[in-house]
Amino acid sequence: MPLHCVARRSFWTDTTLMDCFFTTEDNDWFKPTSHTRGPWNVDHCHAGPPTGLIARALEQLVPNQRLTRLTVVLSRPIPFTGFRITTELIRSGRMVSTSNASLIDQDNKLCATATALHMEEHPATDFPTHNLPLLKPQQATIGKFPIQQTLHDQPAFNGDGVTVKYPAGQSHQPGPTVAWMKTVPLLATEKPSPFQRICPLADCGNAFSRNADPAEVNFMNPDLTILLHRDPVGEWLGTNASGYWEPNGIGMADAHLFDEHGSVGRALQTLLLRAPPSSP
Repeated sequence: MPLHCVARRSFWTDTTLMDCFFTTEDNDWFKPTSHTRGPWNVDHCHAGPPTGLIARALEQLVPNQRLTRLTVVLSRPIPFTGFRITTELIRSGRMVSTSNASLIDQDNKLCATATALHMEEHPATDFPTHNLPLLKPQQATIGKFPIQQTLHDQPAFNGDGVTVKYPAGQSHQPGPTVAWMKTVPLLATEKPSPFQRICPLADCGNAFSRNADPAEVNFMNPDLTILLHRDPVGEWLGTNASGYWEPNGIGMADAHLFDEHGSVGRALQTLLLRAPPSSP
């Protein structure tokens, strides 16, 4: 049965966009919508939504255990022309399982690999928690996505597929940042799981925490690790992100992930720091 998105008009151009990140006709080949396009190349995807599809595939592979940790290595740009995802169960345990996934383009080239940890949930005693002060998205104000510019004139991830809110004292400017984000779903006919829903936000830690803007420094992440100790609740999901940039050209984005009930996990990105290409 074909899966379709709901069409609407975009403020970016006079083209029609879809209110989801992907469409698929066979649940094997996934075609990105304009919401998935990355800001730097018109032919490449932002890595957050494809990471959500990888999480989806691995959750379907191991449905009886909770996806707890996912690490994605981005070996080449994810093409806007589409891709498929293959999965492999590495170890099936009673309490802990491990799995792998591969994202493959139309030329059968490997674009990304992933490893995952799945764990059995088990009722336990309530333990004391050490959360940051609780924040509420209702008390935050709509603001700009941290990266506003693109290197093309087409609709992209930082357009109207993403909505951002900032608590008082926070903004889209460089530096450690606390923010809320809400996105369109991966597929129009499915409700994303909590893990799938947080993936686009998790891959934005380097943008929210950047130490400088892209005109000064390129900060590409060749990987993303997401660890969730509990399922996030609600449409609005939060990040408290800090960036650590070193003069050796290597950095890290460290994002504490939360919902309005408290901490849910963490996202880490390794960063390649490079001078931007010279203008022609």
